[in-house]
Amino acid sequence: MIISKFKEIRHLSHHLSRRRFADSAAAAVRHDTTIWTPTPLIKVSPSAESLFFITVDVSKSPDLAASYTKPGQYLLVRPRDRCVGPTVLAISSPPSIASSRGVFEFLVRSIAGSTAELLCQLQKGDVVELSSAIGNGFDVDRISPPDKYQTVLIFATGSGISPIRSLIETGFGADKRADVRLYYGARNLNRMAYQERFEDWQSSGVNIVPVLSRPDDSWTGERGYVQAAFARRKRILTPMSTGAVLCGRRQMAEVCSSFFGQFSIE
Repeated sequence: MIISKFKEIRHLSHHLSRRRFADSAAAAVRHDTTIWTPTPLIKVSPSAESLFFITVDVSKSPDLAASYTKPGQYLLVRPRDRCVGPTVLAISSPPSIASSRGVFEFLVRSIAGSTAELLCQLQKGDVVELSSAIGNGFDVDRISPPDKYQTVLIFATGSGISPIRSLIETGFGADKRADVRLYYGARNLNRMAYQERFEDWQSSGVNIVPVLSRPDDSWTGERGYVQAAFARRKRILTPMSTGAVLCGRRQMAEVCSSFFGQFSIE
């Protein structure tokens, strides 16, 4: 995770880059210091095209469940009894779900030839091994209190929506802010996860702006990429009271950060 401090707009940047995650997984294998906890799968089901919901039972592993304290944390996952390296997954469920229901939930993109693909092929009852939760998560204190940061702009693409779900459902005072927008990008609606949650997210105070890069002809919403959709609106009236959360591809984060640079941001 990369968190940058800006002079005016507070920016929480969560780059879920494959290289960073691969480096974390490789380091764990190289040093062999990770404590692995075997946990059974409760559910593996399609969420969207190439995306799967995976639910893991951590009810009998209280230390593991307790290691997850903030939205934006991630962990290492590997199939048991498979000669493959671990992959790194952001936890999509809020920390409260781990304590109340004893589960971790993930949104996993199936990539051919990867450990993630193997995970998506598993079934209920199969066992995977998890590390403890890693990272500091989203530092929501940097955009608190809500009355000081009345505008929060959230940008997510693809499976980068996974930790954003945790952030929204954990809560960050969205209903106490004047303008909270989630620009959520995908190729088309078939590749957009969590659509069934949009109504609840809207009710919590988050305005959902779906952005499709390759929609069909019937689509009347935003087209292109999230950074372009945001640039078309360009509605930041008070930079000093604005926060931004970025989660997804590096190109998206760089373009958005460049726009924020117009407001004398470090």
